[in-house]
Amino acid sequence: MIQGFISFFQTSGFANMTVGQFVMIVVAFVLIYLAIVKKYEPLLLVPIGFGVMLANLPMAGLMEPPQGGDIGGLLYYLYQGIALGIYPPLIFVGIGAMTDFGPLIANPRTVLLGAAAQFGIFATFAGALFLGFLPNEAAAIGIIGGADGPTAIFGASRLAPELIGPIAIAAYSYMALVPIIQPPIMLALTTKKERMVVMEQLRPVSKTERILFPIIVALLGGLLVPASSALLGSLMVGNLFRESGVVERLSKTAQNELINIITIFLGLTVGATASAEIFLTWQTIGIVVLGLVAFAGGTMMGVILGKIMYRATGGKVNPLIGSAGVSAVPMAARVSQTVGSKENPGNYLLMHAMGPNVAGVIGSAIAAGVMLALFS
Repeated sequence: MIQGFISFFQTSGFANMTVGQFVMIVVAFVLIYLAIVKKYEPLLLVPIGFGVMLANLPMAGLMEPPQGGDIGGLLYYLYQGIALGIYPPLIFVGIGAMTDFGPLIANPRTVLLGAAAQFGIFATFAGALFLGFLPNEAAAIGIIGGADGPTAIFGASRLAPELIGPIAIAAYSYMALVPIIQPPIMLALTTKKERMVVMEQLRPVSKTERILFPIIVALLGGLLVPASSALLGSLMVGNLFRESGVVERLSKTAQNELINIITIFLGLTVGATASAEIFLTWQTIGIVVLGLVAFAGGTMMGVILGKIMYRATGGKVNPLIGSAGVSAVPMAARVSQTVGSKENPGNYLLMHAMGPNVAGVIGSAIAAGVMLALFS
C-alpha cells in the first residue's frame, strides 16, 4: 500500500513541478489578486490569471497539441481562436456595439490625438529592431504600444506567432494598469492651469451622422490599408448594429453574450500561452519592457499634442484628453476624467476624452494593418 502511494505521488503534479512552473503559478495568483482585491480590470485578469495557472500545472497537458491518435488538451483547441486570428475581430464587434462614437464625430480634430498616441507603436518597433529582434517580431511587439489587447494579439498571430504569449500578457497587463501608469506621465507633462481647463459642451450628433460614420470609416480604412479590414470592419459593423436602430437583438448580443463568451475564451488562452519555458526568458522580459516603453510613449505623445492644441485654441482644449489617445477603451478616457476632476471637481472630461479614445482604437487597427502589410 505504501509503495502504491509512492507510485501515485510520483505521477502527480506535486512531484513533477519545476521551479519555473511554481514561479508562474505565483504570477497567476498575483494577477488574480490584482483583479479581485484591487479591482484592476477583473474581466481581463481573472481569466488570464487562471489560464496562467492551468497552463503551468505539471502533467495536465491542457495546451498539448494532438499527437498520434491522442486528443489534444482543451486549452489547445480554444487557443486556435487566437492562432487563427478569430477572437480579436469578434471582440471588436462587441467593442463597436458598446462604444459611442458621437464624441469623435462631434469633435473630429481629436482624431489627431488618437493618431499621436500611435507614436508608441512605431518608436517601439525601432527599439525592438535595435535590440536585435527580426523586423516581423519588432512589428508585433510595437503594436503593444496601442494599448489594445485584441489588436496586439491579432498582429502577433500574423507576424510572430511564437511571441503571442508574452505580447498578449504584456498588452493586457498594461491595459489593466492604465490607472497606475498614465497619471504620473500626465501630471509630469501638464501644468495645474492646463489640467483645470473646462471644455465646451460637445454639439449634438445626428442619427444620420452616426449611421454613416462606421460605413465610411470601414470603407475608406479598408481601401487605404486592406490589412486592417478584419479589425476595422468588425469594429464598425458592431457600431452600425448599435446606431442603426433596426437590429437591437444583434446589438445586444454583440454587447453581452458575444463579447462575454469570447472574453472568457480569449483570457483563458492568453494566460495559457504563458508557460514557464516560454515566459521565463530574457526575450520575454525584453518584450515586457518594450511594451511599457511603447505604452508610456503613446501616452506622452498624446498629452504633448494635447498641449499643442491647448495653445493653438487659446486654452480651449484640456491636454489631459490626449492621454486617452491610446486605445484602451474606456479605461484611458476614465483616467483623463479622474485626473482632471482632482484638479477641478466641477470638470467633466469623460465624453471629450472618448473622442481621442475611439480615434485610438481606429488608429491602432490601421497601424497594425500597416505593420501587417509591410512585414507579414
